[in-house]
Amino acid sequence: MTKKLKSDIGLAVLRILPSAFLLSHGIPKLQKLLNGDFEFADPIGIGSTPSLFLAVIGEVICPILVIIGYKTRWASLPIVITMAVAAFIVHGSDPFAMKELALLYLVCFAVIMLLGPGRYSIDKK
Repeated sequence: MTKKLKSDIGLAVLRILPSAFLLSHGIPKLQKLLNGDFEFADPIGIGSTPSLFLAVIGEVICPILVIIGYKTRWASLPIVITMAVAAFIVHGSDPFAMKELALLYLVCFAVIMLLGPGRYSIDKK
């Protein structure tokens, strides 16, 4: 197996698995939105409904785009912003253990933004 092939497989794994895991947090928010329940935290002061809508974009729409590798670098940006808000604002005063997951997602998607999607993506077809 060549070094380039290993790198492309690694980038695909880095793209797909964290995105799939993030969907487990976003799908309940999407269901909440679709059910008309707009009660949600307002961590940046824009209102609970816009905050919920932005969280759904960052935790459902963008991870799906990253999984398939479409506009991957751009799709990673809202995820990074969402995770920064979660880590530094929502869990800002919490102990590290409470913000660790958001920080891990933030780092994963920041790396994806820097490295791109790799060969196994729509972006590279």
